[in-house]
Amino acid sequence: MTASEFYAHSLPGRPESEWQRLEVHLHNVATLAAGFGAAFGTEEWGRLAGLWHDVGKYQDEFQRRLRGESVSVEHAGVGARLAFEQDQGKGLALAFAIAGHHGGLMNLQTTDTETTHLVERLRKNERLLTGCRRDVPTWIMDCRIPDFPEFLESYGSIRDREKDTLRLRTELWVRFLFSCLIDADRLDTATVGAAEQKGRCSDYASIAELHCRCDDFIDRLAESLPSERKDHPVNLARADILHQCRQAATRPPGVFTLTVPTGGGKTLSGMSFALNHAKIHGLHRIIIVIPYTSIIEQNAAIYRECLGKESVLEHHSNLDPEKEREQIGTELMQRHQLAAENWDVPVIVTTSVQFFESLFASQPSKARKLHNIARSVIILDEVQTLPPGLLNPILDVLNQLATHYGCSVVLSTATPPALAARERFEQGLTNVHPIISDAKVLADALQRVAIEWPQDGDGPLDLPELASQLAQQERVLCVVHRRRDARELAQLLAGQTGEHVFHLSALMCPAHRLKVIGDIRQRLDTGGPCRVVSTQLIEAGVDLDFPVVYRALGGLDSIVQVAGRCNREGWLACGRVVLFRSVSKPPRGVPRTALDITEGLLKGKGGSIDTNDPTIFEDYFRRLYFNRVPDEKNIQANRRAFNFATVGRDFQMIEDGFTYTVFVPWADAADRISRLRVALEQDLPTRDHLRALQPYTVSIYERSFATLQKAGVLEEIIPGICVLSVIHSLYDDCYGLTDGDEPPNANPESLIC
Repeated sequence: MTASEFYAHSLPGRPESEWQRLEVHLHNVATLAAGFGAAFGTEEWGRLAGLWHDVGKYQDEFQRRLRGESVSVEHAGVGARLAFEQDQGKGLALAFAIAGHHGGLMNLQTTDTETTHLVERLRKNERLLTGCRRDVPTWIMDCRIPDFPEFLESYGSIRDREKDTLRLRTELWVRFLFSCLIDADRLDTATVGAAEQKGRCSDYASIAELHCRCDDFIDRLAESLPSERKDHPVNLARADILHQCRQAATRPPGVFTLTVPTGGGKTLSGMSFALNHAKIHGLHRIIIVIPYTSIIEQNAAIYRECLGKESVLEHHSNLDPEKEREQIGTELMQRHQLAAENWDVPVIVTTSVQFFESLFASQPSKARKLHNIARSVIILDEVQTLPPGLLNPILDVLNQLATHYGCSVVLSTATPPALAARERFEQGLTNVHPIISDAKVLADALQRVAIEWPQDGDGPLDLPELASQLAQQERVLCVVHRRRDARELAQLLAGQTGEHVFHLSALMCPAHRLKVIGDIRQRLDTGGPCRVVSTQLIEAGVDLDFPVVYRALGGLDSIVQVAGRCNREGWLACGRVVLFRSVSKPPRGVPRTALDITEGLLKGKGGSIDTNDPTIFEDYFRRLYFNRVPDEKNIQANRRAFNFATVGRDFQMIEDGFTYTVFVPWADAADRISRLRVALEQDLPTRDHLRALQPYTVSIYERSFATLQKAGVLEEIIPGICVLSVIHSLYDDCYGLTDGDEPPNANPESLIC
């Protein structure tokens, strides 16, 4: 068989003359991967990964498989073996990427928890490579492995390096090389039998054009303000923030802080900085990373209005495809669904979970987008929410993105965490530059509330008394620690006022919460009583404005966030934020530790804390991080050992104890569930149906799941996918899942209505 008779992909029902020849596929993938790698000095490595990734298809057995024979053939490990044999030091980097381009990145060697590892895979492919050698074209077989990029040093084996920092650099670089290969392979494969390449689009607006749109949009907003509002202190402060952001854009790429009080307009000012900075320095895209799905939709809508819906990709698990279709149309939605796989869009709005878990993932589908993070501006919104137990790996990767991958990282927050490198915190961020010249002066200028701190000796405020105080306020927000507290307080308050009380908690599905937030906003705009009881999910980024806010004493950062929902626009002389000690404690872990630290600071400061003082947050976050191991999962040690599969498994951003997720029949969810059932009965693809149900999920504790299951109110329609029965009244239109926090001794029979 000649080289021209080997194929990479077949086309069912089409003659072999229309199949993709293997040489063509290898050349195409090599060219694409080289282009992707050029963004971070890895062009020739990407080219070689593309050329060698499918040399295992130069086997008669694989060609017979393409022609319909039922043959099991290993092919990905053959190219990995070729790289290893040519250079057992440098070749391991290519071997990781090539061997994992279907199944995912593996561990280097056996560990206590992983059985699949690269060393064994390479051993098993020695014979297969020998059999392929005679058929692989010499122009592919005889390529030489290049030197490492300069930032990795140009010699040595990736496993024999002594310096921990160099091993960590190499580990991340292997991930980016892997990403180049995955994306190139998927893109070229998508063209087989297609009229045009799928998943790539070059007709997006340029960064320069988007910068013009952004600044024009902001300037028009400012001009449209009535004259009496233009000179309002809040709007003057916002104008100053915007001015400083525009000035800072000329600075060299690196790590920046954008410390702006809540309500200071950092959503658009930060985007103005990012686009201008990217235009000046030739960066490729803007990535906005937001911790909460409860606010990502709001921000994405602002960016679409500002920049154009075609240029903004909203990427998170709770995205509702039916609502997205209404907002941007079917054609653009399909285009964005493809772009979500590799982030080949100028502006991406995503979650902290999606962003960071992708950076540490081993699966091809998650890692595919990594190379498009290089040469980007990354805005980390509400950066104070980074999990303390994962700080070391997160900060290491952020430092590397800024130092070796041409990125600028913007730490955007009202409460700056202590993330800069210092003595006894060497793993912190380096060369951090503030965008705002004097955060204290700015905070004083935007001071719109007076915080009433609980006094030493004040006992916990029980729910009936709290309800009585809230009932005296016509417009008030109250934030409590726990979901059960929110429901019981809302019920008490409704009973005392005889009026509807808005309730928000994570026992309501995301679509339900967004609907209620919209209703609250409408009530605030149109007038009338508006009393809201919520867990802390309302605190960050939700654009609501109350004259009075109550909050259970908790972490100092949470207090400042909730204060941002009070007198947000500054129309009152002074808003009122009332802090009280709660009968209930916050959940264990960071929330409870944060409360203890705030209590300690409050005592040390004589019963009152100046939340405009940046040094207080330095002290607060240092104490918070000191109380947690900054690498609880041993991620860094496994990265240094090149245990990619273990890292991908163990790096999980969300660990809140809610180990089970159920779909709930709220609004039109029942219709969507019905469509899923039809697809299952007809053996049709279910991915889009499951995606359509994501906005209708509620996460619950294991004990609550067991209780609901025993009561017979859950139906498992797909293994691991459970639906709450519609015939039982367990999902309330005000409170959500009313039995989602049941104690271990709950009686299942009480759930049956």
